[in-house]
Amino acid sequence: MKRLILLSLLLVPFLLAGQPKINFDKTVGIIKPVNGVGQPPIYSYTNTSLFHYLKEAGVPYSRLHDVGGAYGMNIYVDIPNVFRDFDADENDPASYDFTFTDYLIKGLVDNGVEPYYRLGVTIENAQRIKAYRIFPPKDYAKWARICEHVILHYTQGWADGFNMEISHWEIWNEPENGRLEENENMMWRGTWEQYMDLYGTAATYLKAKFPHLKIGGYGSSGFYAITGEGVKAANVSPRFEYFVDCFLAFLERARKEKWPLDFFSAHSYANPATAVKQMEYVRKTLDKYGFKDTELSVNEWLPEPSLKKLGSARQAAEIAAEMIGFQNTGVDDAEIYDAKVGGGLYAPLFDNNTFEPRKAYYTFVMFNELRKLGKAVAVPDAGEGIYLCGASDGDGKAALLVSNISGEPWKIGLDFGKYEVKESFLLDETHQNDRLDAVPETVDNFSVCLLLLEKKGKR
Repeated sequence: MKRLILLSLLLVPFLLAGQPKINFDKTVGIIKPVNGVGQPPIYSYTNTSLFHYLKEAGVPYSRLHDVGGAYGMNIYVDIPNVFRDFDADENDPASYDFTFTDYLIKGLVDNGVEPYYRLGVTIENAQRIKAYRIFPPKDYAKWARICEHVILHYTQGWADGFNMEISHWEIWNEPENGRLEENENMMWRGTWEQYMDLYGTAATYLKAKFPHLKIGGYGSSGFYAITGEGVKAANVSPRFEYFVDCFLAFLERARKEKWPLDFFSAHSYANPATAVKQMEYVRKTLDKYGFKDTELSVNEWLPEPSLKKLGSARQAAEIAAEMIGFQNTGVDDAEIYDAKVGGGLYAPLFDNNTFEPRKAYYTFVMFNELRKLGKAVAVPDAGEGIYLCGASDGDGKAALLVSNISGEPWKIGLDFGKYEVKESFLLDETHQNDRLDAVPETVDNFSVCLLLLEKKGKR
């Protein structure tokens, strides 16, 4: 018996030698805020009672675009809603109506969520019949001054306002979504040159006024041309090459005219692997044009939206995989579309009938365990469809998040070195981030598993 025990001990190093190892003591950066959301789960105009779910999931940002539905419900966020008469005096507080936007933003801040403010207008899906607010402002300089006073209201107390931390101020959204001559654009009824004129005017002015804030744009409609894979549910023009042409023209002019570009925002509704490839292209192109310090913000994303997947473990696993993919590539922050309470393709987090969280919501809770630890660690390549993200606090606590969308069960064959698993949690068709009694040997397809670890011998 002693010989068998000794032989087993001698064999352990050889058995482990074939296992990929994760060194939780070697960090490679931070766990990034890629678990942000789009518009928050507000309903009935002023009911913010669901915002506590965002706090409990550690959601860092809520991007304020399309808030409340069509035309921002005529009360939220959009410049025409907070400044109703463009001919009014932009320096007069009486020209502004912040009432409902104040209520919305205060509800977010009270729950620890930083607003991510889109300066512009809500999408007009019925613009083919008639467009209302998506035309270029008739005075770009005045539009910039209006935006200045919105920022002053929320960050410096102007007009009985607030002193909030709101770092991101985004100029418009998807201005290249279709071409003017085709009458397709749902966001900007002007030429691409006109949008660039607006951006250059507003960004330069606002950055001079608020050098400590992040000014950027422009909510690109997507980079589907890179892989040639479009997504119907993305609700964009099929002219994917045009999106790239606009991007390159924008960067060329921004470089030439030295426009501020603290962050570049882009959208993707592709599958996780394709979305990551698209953002790798964006990052490389920004660097190529000299914008190496420009952050990359994916502020609309949802893997191949489908009503059939809505609320399913598959959708949850794909969302977790994409968050992990963004964490492990050159993305700086990401906001899923969308955290609204409503029907349709774009409500993955909350059920519109019960107002209860869907399965995908719990992937944000799980990812937040990594963010609480703070430091990212290198993880091995586990194969196609297996997404891993490791984190450490640098003081003996660690975590590993696994999402399996490979089509097959995946055996957890990893060497954790000096660390051991203390708790494990599972999300699949029958679990919603449920604590398990034992560490699972495998993670099934369309499942998400969270392992919480601790250094051996730590008390």
